[in-house]
Amino acid sequence: MADLSFDTTLHVRDHCLCLHAQRAARALARCFDDAFRPLGLTNGQFSLLMSLNRPEPPSLGSVASLLAMDRTTLTAALKPLARRGLLKVTVDQEDRRGRRLALTAKGRKLLARAVPIWRAKHAELDTQLEDPESLRQGLRALTAT
Repeated sequence: MADLSFDTTLHVRDHCLCLHAQRAARALARCFDDAFRPLGLTNGQFSLLMSLNRPEPPSLGSVASLLAMDRTTLTAALKPLARRGLLKVTVDQEDRRGRRLALTAKGRKLLARAVPIWRAKHAELDTQLEDPESLRQGLRALTAT
């Protein structure tokens, strides 16, 4: 049987990348949720809307992949934004089974108001980190696999 001493618990607490990444993700989510609250957005909604800011409306699958979400979760996340008139979901003309996602003019306007908030919050956070670019590179490397 494995050693399950309290020292093992402390070792896992201090070394577990998953635990630290989850805790950091929750702290960042709260930070950005607070920043976007005056616009009626969450950090997840900001990321979703930003993922639609492309020259051509992306497919539901490509957005799900970018955001590391399954299609069902993404579909649920789209509904309140569509009800607010921030995005529209249309049938993919090349594959009638698929869906394309596009920002509306209202969505673009709200996203344009959110970007300065995002930039300011990132500038603030970057001052709290020793090497924010290395952190970003490390996180991208982990998600690339």
